Amino acid sequence: MAVTFPKGFYWGGATAANQIEGAWNVGGRGPSVDDHFLGGSITTPRMITRDIDPARFYPNHDGIDFYHRYKEDIALFAEMGFNMFRLSISWSRIFPNGDDEKPNEAGLAFYDNAFDELAKYGIEPLVTLSHYEMPYHLVEKYNGWESRELIGLFERYCQTVFERYQHKVRYWLTFNEINCGTMDMGNLFETSMIRGFEGPASESHTTMQQRYQALHHQFVASARVVRYAHEHYPQFKMGNMDCFVLTYPGTCDPGDQLANLTEMRRMNWYCSDVQVRGAYPSYAARFWRENGIELQVEDGDLADIAAGTVDFYTFSYYMSGVVGTHGVEQATGNMSMGGRNPYLKSTDWGWQIDPEGLRIALNQIYDRYQIPLMVVENGMGALDEVSPDGSIHDQYRIDYLRSHVRAMGEAVDDGVDLMGYTWWGPIDLVSAGTGEMRKRYGFIYVDKHDDGSGTYERRRKESFFAYQKIIKSNGAEGLE
Repeated sequence: MAVTFPKGFYWGGATAANQIEGAWNVGGRGPSVDDHFLGGSITTPRMITRDIDPARFYPNHDGIDFYHRYKEDIALFAEMGFNMFRLSISWSRIFPNGDDEKPNEAGLAFYDNAFDELAKYGIEPLVTLSHYEMPYHLVEKYNGWESRELIGLFERYCQTVFERYQHKVRYWLTFNEINCGTMDMGNLFETSMIRGFEGPASESHTTMQQRYQALHHQFVASARVVRYAHEHYPQFKMGNMDCFVLTYPGTCDPGDQLANLTEMRRMNWYCSDVQVRGAYPSYAARFWRENGIELQVEDGDLADIAAGTVDFYTFSYYMSGVVGTHGVEQATGNMSMGGRNPYLKSTDWGWQIDPEGLRIALNQIYDRYQIPLMVVENGMGALDEVSPDGSIHDQYRIDYLRSHVRAMGEAVDDGVDLMGYTWWGPIDLVSAGTGEMRKRYGFIYVDKHDDGSGTYERRRKESFFAYQKIIKSNGAEGLE
């Protein structure tokens, strides 16, 4: 019997405002943290400047110019058959400094127009409220999420967009890949704790105390926003979003099994246990004690967290890794996580390709939480070549897509309640990790290059038509 996806399954793509919109200083928008990042590569970290230097190239400033081309892009998504598009709202487009007295009407109007265009094609928006950015003013004033002050400011921003878009958006996510805040590099994007820092991004560091205190502030903020949405807009469905990096024990040595259990808790379960279950997990106290973490928890924080649990769980899935105590070889590449698995191949950027791991992850998550799931990021960055006739033959991307769709289909057959799938970067965009354009994810090619040159012309890749067939068949094409 062939595996089938549920009727009404959401198929689409996912993006982030800072990576696609451009127009960084247009329509009253203020500078975001990402606007202070220069470009990098797989071997060269992105540089951060406190002041924006007009003589230097900041790839996020222009993105792929979705701000001016959203109608063209949404029409292409509709042609592929999308019934869902994940996008984020730029906080600094709504409140340019983050703590302004009044919202920026031009910014609000832009998203009105984008949502209306999606509605025209019957595409459901899935909106991330905070996707790796915040107004840079809040970085310099508060050091990002290290300060409790951001809780109230984030609440006000969310309440503003909830009121504005209550009839246009049903599905919301609070923080993108919130669990990346557990890692040292999470301060660059997820928690924005880079006040006063200039230099290579790889040299910006935070302490464990800073990281977990910032996460506590985000947990409180997320829970308050979720509770507010449930109380005022019962039609809303509120979700979390985690970066799920499945890891395997290196051997059957019980020491490796325990090391992997510890890593899975730290990386994959800590944040979602709080956001889904509404309380810090049982293992947290020992983890805090052994790492010198003393959380400052104010009266009402834990009650807020308990009252603001999410309705559905979403996650990104790109790779898996290996954890062990016997000298596991580390995977190499841009932001690769965990040890190298000799049974897996890797992308051009060193990310290990493991579609079976997606099935495992879906089963583990659903077994743990028993709420609906959605894969809201999955994809591969690759070096695409444009043929002399202008076509892009990206069979490697098609193979990756089909293998992961098959894995999801198996998970559905396993009994997982899976709501949808949004491929990361359905259109080429600026890489968050490296700032490159040549690290291409899209089914749609954008003629922009790492030095900022290009016509920004959109072009369908071969994978565009492969995904179109998968969507039209509700996944059956991907299960062949």
